[in-house]
Amino acid sequence: MNPYNPRKTELQEALEYRILHGLACEWKNALWLLDRNLRDALRQPFFRLHDYKTRLGSWYCVKNEIGISRSLVLNHSWDAVVEVLVHEIAHQVADMVFHAFGEPPHGPLFQKACLMLRANPKASGAFPALDDRVTDKPAHTGDKILMRVKKLMALAESRNRHEAEAAMAKAHKLIAKYNIELIERHTPQDYHTVFIGQPALRHFREEYRLCHLLLDYYFVKGIWVPAFVLAKGKMGRVMEISGTRENLQIASYVYDFVKNYIDGRWHIYNQEKKLNRYRKTDFAVGVIEGFRDKLNLQAHTKNPTESLALQKVDDPLLKAYYHDRYPRIGSFSRKTPRTDAKVQNDGVRIGQKMVISKGIAEHKQGVKLIK
Repeated sequence: MNPYNPRKTELQEALEYRILHGLACEWKNALWLLDRNLRDALRQPFFRLHDYKTRLGSWYCVKNEIGISRSLVLNHSWDAVVEVLVHEIAHQVADMVFHAFGEPPHGPLFQKACLMLRANPKASGAFPALDDRVTDKPAHTGDKILMRVKKLMALAESRNRHEAEAAMAKAHKLIAKYNIELIERHTPQDYHTVFIGQPALRHFREEYRLCHLLLDYYFVKGIWVPAFVLAKGKMGRVMEISGTRENLQIASYVYDFVKNYIDGRWHIYNQEKKLNRYRKTDFAVGVIEGFRDKLNLQAHTKNPTESLALQKVDDPLLKAYYHDRYPRIGSFSRKTPRTDAKVQNDGVRIGQKMVISKGIAEHKQGVKLIK
């Protein structure tokens, strides 16, 4: 224990204990892609955090131990941690189930295990963490598009409503034009999968509506998946979206923008009303649906310079990637609670005036807003 700051050490130990519990929960969840007989052949490993300098994770067969970089779990997003963990689980399956002894570390049986677990075979060694890869800036056409979208969204901050609307329309049109051209050319893409929002035990209704908005208009595909909720120490759920690096950044930005917009508008709207959290959900759903109405209306305007042009266009390559990653897709339904129609309609009117503005920036913890 650190004699100068014992509490800091105790807090660190408590956090790391919870992270190790989270790794064990994610290990169990990852195995559901395997057949029952393969799952039964595995023993749960020990989990340990290491101060690695040149690797993200490791599998020690003799110790039956999976090691994860302490820097990775403390400084990167949880989806980046899970990607490395599943890579190490593939090593465990290769050794303990397929008996890959004598093969190179990333040999054929390891590759077979990766395919079964939908693991990234590269997620080890000096390979960049998932959130770093998504927010890196290699020089290619997609980055030029991002820069132009960023500038247009910055122009959308104009106090002149018509100028702001026009700037947002041009940004959306550029996004759609770029993606439709790629789809029509059947251009192979490097797709990634990341969490959007935070894992939680419970998600309010507006979270589902907002995620559907992104899936419908921002060229990403997504699904709700189990994920460990660090603050609660239990498995919850999170929306996981797939797409190109550029589209993931844009969708993540829009998600953050809309959430912040709703919070700000609700604070003003509810100052004197003192409504409860459920009415905030009604209001938020209204804002999202109002913005959806706006997209639908402006996407079909006869003036091409004003059109948002966010069309629902399927990318067959992304669709194939998505179905390969999620071979077992289920569905669930939720009961719709009673709503306050007036509050929701007020939200719709506010959402119809919302203008997506500011730019897109990279951040190690994921895509964040430019300050």
